[in-house]
Amino acid sequence: MKILLQNLTKIFPGRGKKSNQEVIAVNDFTFEIPDGKLVGLLGPSGCGKSTTLYMISGLQKPSGGKIFFGDDDVTELSAENRGVGLVFQNYALYPHMTVKQNILFPLQNLKGEDRLPKEKMIERAYEAAKLVQIDDLMDRKPSELSGGQQQRVAIARALVKMPKVLLLDEPLSNLDARLRLQTREEIRRIQKDTGITTIFVTHDQEEAMSISDLIVVMKLGVVQQIGKPQEVYDDPTNLFVAKFLGTPPINVFSGKVSGGKLYIGDSPVLDVPGVEDRDVTVGIRPEGFILDENGPLVCGLNSVEVMGRDVSVVCRHENAVSPVIRAIIDADNKVSAGETVRYSLKPHKVFLFSAEDETRIRF
Repeated sequence: MKILLQNLTKIFPGRGKKSNQEVIAVNDFTFEIPDGKLVGLLGPSGCGKSTTLYMISGLQKPSGGKIFFGDDDVTELSAENRGVGLVFQNYALYPHMTVKQNILFPLQNLKGEDRLPKEKMIERAYEAAKLVQIDDLMDRKPSELSGGQQQRVAIARALVKMPKVLLLDEPLSNLDARLRLQTREEIRRIQKDTGITTIFVTHDQEEAMSISDLIVVMKLGVVQQIGKPQEVYDDPTNLFVAKFLGTPPINVFSGKVSGGKLYIGDSPVLDVPGVEDRDVTVGIRPEGFILDENGPLVCGLNSVEVMGRDVSVVCRHENAVSPVIRAIIDADNKVSAGETVRYSLKPHKVFLFSAEDETRIRF
């Protein structure tokens, strides 16, 4: 099922004595979600990603714009008639019901000609449970399950109606690190097996990049960039996107361009042909540093952290925006003991941004 969001906007009225100012949660969002793809809505808290999800589900009504499922305008359609499956952050399971009863519940609420015979409902429930690998837990109560198992029950309950669209609102945030990794792999497997168009909301960029076909990066209700995860990482449109994606995060410096060369401090560190002389903000990915005893970028050495196949060199520079710089280099490279470390730079891992409005300057 293809989904088209057309100039989608959501404005919440101001409340309280201190401020009656309206809050624009989603601002003129236009995007087509391809049929059968998994799309990650990504951004910090308050950026509008969950509000967008709830408008798609029908739980919230847009202030403006339209929502299409295929060729059908569903903007005014009620949530129960949209054919969506919604999985919440807190699972929202009924504690007094067994796993089987929780999964059956949406089918038992179907009315009229949509209602299935009891045998068919049970068959469908077991199919959904098997898909998420909990078919041996059907007689347990939610309190007898781990967090990961509860999340699978919530996904099975959303899938049992055979929805046209699956919506996941931060489904992994209540799980520990190991379970998060396992469950996100399960979500990707389930999505590929079913072919259901899926929208996945998260503030965790690693989650979004690892399982999404496309990511949508949002900030304060405005879409910043849309694309394949690796393409957005390799080609950020502005400083916000560059800083939001990447672990460890991008290293940011204040710099300037003069005579076709990029200066960080007094050192010319890279040729940037075609860029006019100006002050710039420089972003360098951690993997963009090359250990070089004759390199132009000289940093004070703080420490060296061995991480197996890689080494993280923690250093400092007076023109760095953040207190420390992290360079990721191959473990085969040996960092000489001393007070400083020198680098040359990989041009495709260096990004320039306007010092005024943080937009990308290409070279």
